[in-house]
Amino acid sequence: MNRTIGIALIIIGAVMIIWTGFSYTKKEKIVDAGPIQISADKEKTVNWPPYLGGILLIGGIVIVATAKKR
Repeated sequence: MNRTIGIALIIIGAVMIIWTGFSYTKKEKIVDAGPIQISADKEKTVNWPPYLGGILLIGGIVIVATAKKR
């Protein structure tokens, strides 16, 4: 169990170091006046600091290294 969590943290940490965020498009209503509706696509960005990925990566390595073998 601990080994699986450690491996998952290593993978997530490595991905967070490589990709520091992502963008997505969301449709937002600008004008809603009865039968007239105007909407626009807005691009949203989600970012996280690369050091967070490093912390997860190191934590995963420590968990895997200290996990008891059966």
